[in-house]
Amino acid sequence: MSTPSPTPPSSTSFSDTQAQLSATLRALSARLPESLTVRELMQACGEQGLLLFCCILTFPFLLPVSIPGVSTVFGLLIVLIGVGVTFNRTPWLPRKLLDKPLLRTNLAPALDKGADVFTKYVDKMSKPRLLALTHGSSTNRFNGFMLFFAGVLLMMPFGLIPFSNTLPALAALFFAIGILQRDGYFILMGHGMTVGSLTYFTVIIYGAVQGGRSLASVFGGG
Repeated sequence: MSTPSPTPPSSTSFSDTQAQLSATLRALSARLPESLTVRELMQACGEQGLLLFCCILTFPFLLPVSIPGVSTVFGLLIVLIGVGVTFNRTPWLPRKLLDKPLLRTNLAPALDKGADVFTKYVDKMSKPRLLALTHGSSTNRFNGFMLFFAGVLLMMPFGLIPFSNTLPALAALFFAIGILQRDGYFILMGHGMTVGSLTYFTVIIYGAVQGGRSLASVFGGG
C-alpha cells in the first residue's frame, strides 16, 4: 500500500491579511484545535506568523556590540522568510520542524501573550498609512525582496565591527513591521536603514583597501 507524500511547504500560499497581528493572534488562539503541527500553524497565520518570527530574529542585533557566529544563521533565516514573502509561498524549512505537534494548552497562552505585547507596543506605534508602499501583490513582492536583501546584508562578514549587524537588523525589523502592520512609514525607515547599511559597508571596505595600500607602500618603500 502506497503512502501519499505530504505537500512540500514551498507550495503553500500565504493568507495575506490586512488585520493587525494582535487581532490575528487572538482570533487564532480562539479557534485552535486540541493539537496541530507547526506547518498548520504557519498556514493559519500566513505571512504574519513568519514576519513575527523575523522580528524576533533581529532582537539579538539591536545592541551595537555584535554576537559572533549568530548573524549568519539568523540572517539566513531572514533571507528564507524574505523569499517566502516575495513569492507568497511558505519558505523551505526542515520537515521535522514543520511536522512537530503543538498542544492547545501550551500554545494558546503564548498567542494571547504575544497579542498583548503587540497591542501595548507595536500597534500603538504603527498603523496602516502610506498604503501605496504596502498594498498590492507587486508591492508586497518588492518589500519581500528588500527583506531578503536585509538578511543578506546581515550575513556580511563584518560581525566584529560595531553597528555592522545593527543597521541591517533594523532594516529587516522595520520591513517586517511595515509589512505586518501595513505601515508605509516603517517601510520607508527600512529603506533608509538599508541605504545606511550599504553606505557604512562601503566606508568599511574603502577604509580597509586604503589602509592596505598604505601598509603596502610603507613596507614596499622600506
